[in-house]
Amino acid sequence: MLPRITLPANFKENYQAFLNALSKTPFAGEIQTSYAARLTAATDNSIYQVIPEAILFPKHTQDVSLILTCANQEEFRTIQFCARGGGTGTNGQSLTQGIVIDCSKFMTAILEIDEQLNWVHVQPGIVLDQLNAYLKKVGKCFAPEISPSNRATLGGMINTDACGMGSRVVGRTSDHVVDLTCVLATGAVIKTTELNLQDSFQQTILKSIADNQELIEKKFTLAPRTLNGYNLKKLKQHANYLFCGSEGTLGIVTECKLKITPLPKYKKLILIKYHCFDDALRSIPLTEKGMPFAIEAIDEKLIALAREDSSYIYIKDFIGDAKAVNLVEFVADNEQELEEMLTAFCARLKNTLGYYITKDTNDAKLLWDLRKKSVGLISKKQDGTRRPIPFIEDTAVPPEKLADYIFEFKTLLNQYNLMYGMYGHVDAGCVHVRPALDMKNSNDEKLIQELSNKVALLVEKYQGVMWGEHGQGYRCEYGERFFGEKLYTIVRQIKTWFDPYNQLNPGKIAIPLTSKESLVKVKGPLRGHFDKQITPTLQEEYASAMACNGNGACFNYATADIMCPSFKVTKDRIQSPKGRAVIIREWLRQLSIIFPSKIRSKKDDFSHEVFSALSGCLSCKACVTQCPLNVNIPEIKATFLFHYYKRYARSLRDVLIASLEYFTPWQAKFPRFTNWVSSNRLLWKWLRLIDLPKISECSIQAELKKRDKHIFNFSRFMNLSQEQKKKAIILLQDTFTSYYEPHILLKTYDFLTQLGFLVCVAKFFPSGKPLHVQGYLEQFKKLVKKNSAYLESLTELNIPLVGIDPSITLVYRDEYKKIVKDTTIKVQLIQEWLVQHLPAKRILQVKVPVFYLLSHCTEKALCAEAEKQWQKIFNYFGIQLVPLTAGCCGMAGAYGHEVEHVDYSRQLFKMDWQRLLSEHAGYVLATGYSCRSQVERILKTTLSHPIEVLATLIN
Repeated sequence: MLPRITLPANFKENYQAFLNALSKTPFAGEIQTSYAARLTAATDNSIYQVIPEAILFPKHTQDVSLILTCANQEEFRTIQFCARGGGTGTNGQSLTQGIVIDCSKFMTAILEIDEQLNWVHVQPGIVLDQLNAYLKKVGKCFAPEISPSNRATLGGMINTDACGMGSRVVGRTSDHVVDLTCVLATGAVIKTTELNLQDSFQQTILKSIADNQELIEKKFTLAPRTLNGYNLKKLKQHANYLFCGSEGTLGIVTECKLKITPLPKYKKLILIKYHCFDDALRSIPLTEKGMPFAIEAIDEKLIALAREDSSYIYIKDFIGDAKAVNLVEFVADNEQELEEMLTAFCARLKNTLGYYITKDTNDAKLLWDLRKKSVGLISKKQDGTRRPIPFIEDTAVPPEKLADYIFEFKTLLNQYNLMYGMYGHVDAGCVHVRPALDMKNSNDEKLIQELSNKVALLVEKYQGVMWGEHGQGYRCEYGERFFGEKLYTIVRQIKTWFDPYNQLNPGKIAIPLTSKESLVKVKGPLRGHFDKQITPTLQEEYASAMACNGNGACFNYATADIMCPSFKVTKDRIQSPKGRAVIIREWLRQLSIIFPSKIRSKKDDFSHEVFSALSGCLSCKACVTQCPLNVNIPEIKATFLFHYYKRYARSLRDVLIASLEYFTPWQAKFPRFTNWVSSNRLLWKWLRLIDLPKISECSIQAELKKRDKHIFNFSRFMNLSQEQKKKAIILLQDTFTSYYEPHILLKTYDFLTQLGFLVCVAKFFPSGKPLHVQGYLEQFKKLVKKNSAYLESLTELNIPLVGIDPSITLVYRDEYKKIVKDTTIKVQLIQEWLVQHLPAKRILQVKVPVFYLLSHCTEKALCAEAEKQWQKIFNYFGIQLVPLTAGCCGMAGAYGHEVEHVDYSRQLFKMDWQRLLSEHAGYVLATGYSCRSQVERILKTTLSHPIEVLATLIN
């Protein structure tokens, strides 16, 4: 039986006293101290794990000021803080043993914009893509661009002085800051425009800077990606340059006034193809005039991995037989200038396999998405137990030295027989690389320090920097080495003046001269220290959770993207794939070290926190394909529930939901009585359910037999020729289109017979999906084996097996194939089969409107081509179909009917679906039963399945 887990009391008394004191102030934000919440803030996109004492979610500048004012009292000067945004940092900048101040939940507002003076005033928690989506409406943008732009916050970008593609032209984040509002360690609120360094700084600091001006000038101009941290060269221009890149060690940024730039009028992207990565690095003269806006290189390993990705079908014709590529973008104010730049540039290319000039913005987006996915592609590649990890991730050298530097870099990595891939910013001399290591292996753990030291020597040789893009974080031990002793002393003087008690992100960048504390080190504390305590058996059972590397792709802000609706609607990082994965890992670690004989109180069981984290999952499977590591939370959830309910009793509601496919056929025999019961609010309130759909009074089996009395008889397929079998099909029933919306199954039959197909319908059998979702894994496995034997017998007929509802149909090729290995069963979605078997065209005699398609989340997650297939089918018949971009409708099986989730369900619906249905009223189609059910529940409107429209029009 699953043991109860009572966590040791490790909450420090001084921190509890501080939080008690803070709670007595007018602090308006949230205070979270649960172990689950602390775990979600214990990791970022790095190899480190540090569990904080608490997380604070301030709502405005005053909240942050209250926090630090309270901490400035003598009794609380041991309390330490770290600001956090999107948690996308690769070097542990936002990790602390103290208190995390997370601005990403509430401080996300756009406060003011001036289109004439080209600035925008925002809070630091706003996401880069979110800001740019707003600015696009007025023809503007915030120019610095980074790969995790759909989840990285502006506060985080400021703290690391982030930059990415095009940085040689647009510069770093600091070059686009007008003014910052910061809260200092004392709680004082300052504006950088009002901070007079001459008046404020101690004379020793100013004198040190003046005395070392020549050295500063030299150190900060060796490469385009200059030293990061405290910008000693530019701070004399403006205090912004001091805070940008300071990683929250000097103050907490609470408001940002930023420069905005007109959107480029003309853009053109070229894909240049090469035999090898070295050719890509040496092909483009980097010092000539007319340089492109950006040059991004992708090496052989990543191109090979891209060919295995589901999105490769959209770009395969662009890449062809290239082993490595450069993506080169030009920006101009007029078309003629753009064409001249392109012509001159292409004439200078050498050692290429040719190039492809993108035709439109869609082509360009597909290719830029490939570049953005590079880190995800390499991260999912395993070398035994080793996985690619960031620790020498963003070194940078002068661009003209990049090719030679990379040659030596690769030689070093090859000496250790490490698997890796490379990509980066050729024009800025910055390369990204993640060697594959196993952080649970002591020998590999030692390589973190060993390789870091050797790479540092190599970077010095080529006059580069150790951190060209992602900040110092746990690599700050190399700070003095790259700054030099004289300049690093100035860095420490600055830290001393702003934060004498070392309370702000201590251990990062510099330690105050008055402090005896130490800098953090490259070698720890590693996430692997926790993971290695998990038994191999549990690691294997929960391999998907173990794969999570903290990249945070599940924190995608965009509502129209399908990734993790539970995080989007709750804004709670616990309710995300990453949050759930890290909580599960700690649960597994506790199970591995606990003695099952220790019986503890039911109330304190950590398993309840894990249950709470997983219970909000909609099981939509978006994470399965949208996460770069394919973390499968629905699978993890089902496995956890299976074990959890061996100790704790299930609710009657869970039993009923799991049994849905079994009792629905019986309910359908008495539909009026069933619907009367389902409308009994007292009953469903007791079960904690709400507004259930009604079973149809139509008997689907009887109606099908009216159409063809042999419809369930497969023996007639036995003697068909191969040519005749091409016109035959077996439809699999599902609970929803058989008992709740039987007209869709009937319309499907009618449509297919109209097209000349011989249609048989398999007798209804439960798929087991509700069993799996609820964690009834033993029963699910038995059912899968039974159903698989039946489906194998149908497969032997050599007739296509086709399902209508995507959520059920996809179970047969996802969960089933994990249980029954090497099966020949192939069940297709209706559009997957139909698009390949369209008969002679039917010319419509009437003009029809444009129709719009909203697809089921699971369908979009597991069948990337689904919408295009529907488009092809409709276009085939001369009907225009436009897929609409939308996130989750909010229903997701039983989720939308559960009392604790109904409000979230409705909020999800309002994010995209409600607006789109209003804009295209009367012409929207939906493929998922749950989606149609949600629309009917909230808008009292009925949506059609695409087949219904086709059956009606093609008559």
